[in-house]
Amino acid sequence: MDNTRVYKMSFASVYPHYIQKAEKKGRTKEELDEIIFWLTGYDKQSLQQLIDNKTNFETFFAQAPQINPNVSKITGVICGYRVEEIEDQLMQKIRYLDKLVDELAKGKDMEKILRK
Repeated sequence: MDNTRVYKMSFASVYPHYIQKAEKKGRTKEELDEIIFWLTGYDKQSLQQLIDNKTNFETFFAQAPQINPNVSKITGVICGYRVEEIEDQLMQKIRYLDKLVDELAKGKDMEKILRK
């Protein structure tokens, strides 16, 4: 499967959809950002720079300060694939983010989403 199109997609173009998905279910942009910070190690300022620069997903994850060491605790199905079984490292990270956003929108407690 060729995932190049997904990798080259701007994070900034998808981010508003993440916000909309969360807010539609009564969650906040701040909670979404907390999830992104947890997963990637970015902070508010660095995330905003990535959005302003229209950074693609490939660069977004390549430049992430630190992928959370508890990322392996993220399991389950997203887009028809088990996230823990995705072999392509970059696609797995993208799907981890999708899975966390999904859990937020489904009303899961932040403590559980952040695998504390």
